[in-house]
Amino acid sequence: QVQLVESGGGLVQAGDSLRLSCAASGRYAMGWFRQAPGKERAAGASISWSGSMTYDAESVKGRFANSRDNAKNTVYLQMNSLKPEDTAVYYCAASSTLGVAVGMNEYDYWGQGTQVTVSS
Repeated sequence: QVQLVESGGGLVQAGDSLRLSCAASGRYAMGWFRQAPGKERAAGASISWSGSMTYDAESVKGRFANSRDNAKNTVYLQMNSLKPEDTAVYYCAASSTLGVAVGMNEYDYWGQGTQVTVSS
C-alpha cells in the first residue's frame, strides 16, 4: 500500500503563487487532480516517473508546473497566477503506468487532499 501525503494548501489571493508537495515512496507516475465545490474531480497535471514527460490540463497550462525529486520521494505542483476558479481540493495520485498517466482510472493510489482557496 502506498501512502500519499499532500501539503502546502492554504488561502491566498488572486495572482498569488502556492506550491503543493506530495510525498510518495515507490516508482510511480504521479498526478495532481482537483475537485471544486459541486464539480467532479478533474485532471490538473501529471508527470512520469523519470520526470521527462508531463501533461497539463488546458485550465492550468502555462500557470502550473509539475516537477519531482525522486531522491526525496516528492512531487511538486507550483501554482502561479492563481485565480478564484482554482479553488478546490487538490489530490495527488500514484500510477503504475509507464510514462505519464492522465485519466483518473489510470491511478492506483490517492492522497487525502489539501484545500486551496483563492480569494478575489
